[in-house]
Amino acid sequence: MINLPEVKIGIVAVSRDCFPIELAERRRVAVVKALKKKGLKVAEIKTIIEGGIDANVQEAYDEIKKAKVNALVVYLGNFGPEGPETLIAKMFGGPTMYVAAAEENIAVLSSERGDAYCGMLNASYNLKLNGITAYIPEYPVGTAEECADMIIEWAPVARALIAVKDLKIITFGPRPFDFLACNAPIAPLFGLGINVQENSELDLLAAYKAHANDPRIPAKIKEMEDELGEGNKMPGVLPRLAQYELTLLDWIEANKGTAKYVAMANKCWPAFQTEFGFVPCYVNSRLTAMGIPVACEVDIYGALSEFIGTCITGEPVTLLDINNSVPADMYKESICGKYDYRANEVFMGFHCGNTPICRLTKGTMKYQLIMNRGLENGGEPDITRGTLEGDIIPGDITFFRLQANKDSKLQAYVAQGEVLPVATQSFGGIGVFAIPEMNRFYRYVLIGDGYPHHGAVAFGHVGKQIFNVLSLLGVEKINYNQPASLPYPKENPFK
Repeated sequence: MINLPEVKIGIVAVSRDCFPIELAERRRVAVVKALKKKGLKVAEIKTIIEGGIDANVQEAYDEIKKAKVNALVVYLGNFGPEGPETLIAKMFGGPTMYVAAAEENIAVLSSERGDAYCGMLNASYNLKLNGITAYIPEYPVGTAEECADMIIEWAPVARALIAVKDLKIITFGPRPFDFLACNAPIAPLFGLGINVQENSELDLLAAYKAHANDPRIPAKIKEMEDELGEGNKMPGVLPRLAQYELTLLDWIEANKGTAKYVAMANKCWPAFQTEFGFVPCYVNSRLTAMGIPVACEVDIYGALSEFIGTCITGEPVTLLDINNSVPADMYKESICGKYDYRANEVFMGFHCGNTPICRLTKGTMKYQLIMNRGLENGGEPDITRGTLEGDIIPGDITFFRLQANKDSKLQAYVAQGEVLPVATQSFGGIGVFAIPEMNRFYRYVLIGDGYPHHGAVAFGHVGKQIFNVLSLLGVEKINYNQPASLPYPKENPFK
């Protein structure tokens, strides 16, 4: 995928001067060897950071810079020097992780005990004293193999943190008055290092018209035809969609500026259809599949959430409405007794047609049924063509969203669940979703904390990594679907 950073992890060992430096070196080598065996190559910083007045932090930092490391692992091979081992994180400035060595065996205890278990406590304390945010795993002390697994699990988290700092979100148009839900204060985005470029729909229309007769259009149409295959039910709209895709891609290149990565949040109705002559859903799906999320309905925080999910998984995500309940007859026929979910734990996630074709069981080019009624009186579709429709592929998912509330405070939710293999018998890009305790999550998180209807969907159970990213970004309130045994703060205990 394009639009994602390459993570280059470096590992630097630390050693307190009253402990054998050879112990830290030997253990670092073992971790690097375990990582290589597991398929992750890292830059091994040979300088070991020691304590004392002549601490060699600068020497280690110079080696880190020379290796072009953008994500750093500080490895406590033994107790470690508290000041120097935290100073390196401050000097580095990028995503930093701390892990510590477990004692290998009884023989080591007799003379070479490293006490990194103790050292990690003081390292974490000094990080707080210095106001440094670093990632420390749930249980950060382990063997070489265990530390390697922790580092591998952290790699996509580091990728997201690197990317967000160099992200620009480009938007077109405001949300209409009838749909204010995804409006949110953007000031917190600047606090994360994200830039936002808001543009008028007229800017987009002018750029689109300037791409009329673009010589690249036939090749872009061929790309779309090859992707759609038998689902190419409305080929007449492809020239317009191809022109629009080229417009967006060119706009990104011309307006990226100093940012390295881009996401978009674009208006898609009600005037879009009459002025552009199509709905943009299919193009949105294609850019999202490339690694450039395009959120519907100018949903800026939806675009950011999608981008984080893309960084974590390295794969296409989508943005869906938490849309409608599952009818009682469908639940009885297709879910009850077959899957361990109550009727109020399932719902339908839907959007007009922005989900990448690789996430649909069978993607088909169609038209927006609801818009067609209003704009074309339910007749032969023309300007409402352009949706990519089909049932979403069954499997594990993570539903999540990062959002600024009315007080400009960042908050978020993360919930793991699945898409059930149940035919939706409906329109749009849609699936039957199941999340444990969804009814309570819906009431006490989504409604209780004022979230809009849009949620990002990552395909797979990646709640742990997303939670870690949100925490490291400084999001203080992160909700999840709590089990029945754990009431929400405002949940009525007498219900």
